Amino acid sequence: MQLEVGAVLEGKVTGITKFGAFVELPGGKTGMVHISEIAPMFVKEIRDFVSLNQQVKVKVLSISPEGKISLSMKRVENNNTVRPAVRSREPQRECTGPGNYEWKPSSRNKPASFEDMLTKFKQTSDEKLLDLKKAKECKHGGFSRRSNSNQAK
Repeated sequence: MQLEVGAVLEGKVTGITKFGAFVELPGGKTGMVHISEIAPMFVKEIRDFVSLNQQVKVKVLSISPEGKISLSMKRVENNNTVRPAVRSREPQRECTGPGNYEWKPSSRNKPASFEDMLTKFKQTSDEKLLDLKKAKECKHGGFSRRSNSNQAK
């Protein structure tokens, strides 16, 4: 099968790395979907979006002279299926430090209202600020630098 740039194909995920996923295409050739081409949102962990042996639709972005095939999942037209995988048996990730936050809608059946999203955003923002303050206190031994310099005088 002759591959061409712009073609939309279905393939099987054969490998997952921290920088992308390898997809076996029809005809036995393998291409790679870079982490930035997995989904239209920020992807921190590729395994949240794809799993080994999963069938996925990909678009051929480029084919190098050496034969390397660059693919995209997010550029497939009408592709509304690229969402983080829900793992019911896996415990939810805890925040381990400042900046490790993920927004999750409360219900997948109905879209969240604007007010719900705004409330969740404010709550997450407050939690981030609190974590930053705690991290700063731990880093400086419980006092900010300004208070230490004032006490020394």
